[in-house]
Amino acid sequence: MAAVGALATLFLVLAIPGPEPEVEPAPARGAVFAWNRDAFWRALETRFAATRRAGCEAAGPETARGLAAITRHLTALDRRASAPDAPVFDSLETALFTLGPVVAACPARLREFVALANRTREKVKLQSRRWDVSTDAARRRLYRALYGSRGVVEEAMLHHPDSVSALYVGAEAPSATPSTVVQGVRIHSGDILVSRGGFPTSALIARGNDYPGNFSHVALVHVDSATGAASTVEAHIESGVLVATPQQYLADKKLRILVLRLRADLPRLAAEPLLPHRAAAAALARARAGRIPYDFAMDYTDPSKLFCSEVASAAYRAEAVTLWTGHSTLSAPGLRRWLAAFGVRHFETQEPSDLEYDPQLAVVAEWRDPAWLLRDHVDNAVIDAMLEGAERGDVLAYAWYALPLARLAKGYSWVLELFGKVGPVPEGMPARAALRNKAFSARQRALAARVFAGAERFTAESGYPPPYWVLLDLARAAGGAPR
Repeated sequence: MAAVGALATLFLVLAIPGPEPEVEPAPARGAVFAWNRDAFWRALETRFAATRRAGCEAAGPETARGLAAITRHLTALDRRASAPDAPVFDSLETALFTLGPVVAACPARLREFVALANRTREKVKLQSRRWDVSTDAARRRLYRALYGSRGVVEEAMLHHPDSVSALYVGAEAPSATPSTVVQGVRIHSGDILVSRGGFPTSALIARGNDYPGNFSHVALVHVDSATGAASTVEAHIESGVLVATPQQYLADKKLRILVLRLRADLPRLAAEPLLPHRAAAAALARARAGRIPYDFAMDYTDPSKLFCSEVASAAYRAEAVTLWTGHSTLSAPGLRRWLAAFGVRHFETQEPSDLEYDPQLAVVAEWRDPAWLLRDHVDNAVIDAMLEGAERGDVLAYAWYALPLARLAKGYSWVLELFGKVGPVPEGMPARAALRNKAFSARQRALAARVFAGAERFTAESGYPPPYWVLLDLARAAGGAPR
């Protein structure tokens, strides 16, 4: 009986939760972006339905006029430097969004539309080289143009997944570093892969930002100059920094991948063309030299631990190249409270999605899996709805009786780490954070299943897949946000 009593006492002691983690203040320069165009989005769906009813023969002239308008705006950007608030960008955005539902309903010229959307990204990135991208005006413009153009293309792709290529190859981006071909794309040493994973936490990383995005992970590419063998250096929550082959990298489910490369005309790179290869080689050597823990605090100034974005930024910072010229900010109180519960301490940081907006980097290629595109959008909608709940006071709950076992698992993991092994609870993650992570993922998956079911009903009734705003409505109704 004494032993039973002792075990019961130990269980109760281990079940004491302790104080909640402190939530750091919002970044001084942070501000949550909002489109504030709900009526416009609904009008686009109405436009799509009207186009379907009228028939594609009637849509032909409208499509031609829309394509011509987009081309005209892009030509104007070729002719002169424009500030972020120049009217031409608003006109281009409206032209893209307005034509999107028309080509989604009548896809004969969908490929031309996608090509113009990709040109939009290239032209805006080119214009941004002259901007101070740390300003709110530049940040908003880059986001609206790059995130927005991708969004309108993907809404059309959902209707015709077999009509648009999964791979987009960007404009030529020369590099003097060693290279190899992976999945039809020439990859150079020093390239940066920005991707989106298939886990609930991947969706949270992508959406939990003042500027919600599409990407959740960053990896740095190294190509051996003698053998041509490619490796990725990346940081994972479970194991810290590791080195993977391209096959291993791709086997870890990716819903989308963006390939970014430092521009060859940058002064530092023009003087030292092999700089990206040096950065990648140093990152590879450090990863192979010993264990580097994952940085749950997201402190990009501390190189002793690294989260995924830091793998790239720390390697390039050692070469006097500062990536993320506009830092990410996470300002919403509910979001900060949730992330603090996972161990995050720094809310001005380097988020994967925001690296795309860095004008020092060229977009080499983008790949997205059309078969998984709806899942990507559903996960986003569910997370957006859950974060609305966080702002209304929703908490990351877990079963209190699981805490003693989680703390024992944490102790066991600590012992394994002494011998260089990985335990059930990641290094640097508290036991309560691990429980919250598990509970959060289970809740997100359950909500996503309900949204998928609702999306199937919508498609059966309407004859077309639901646009994002409908998915968000379904997520709210499924219980993603408190009523």
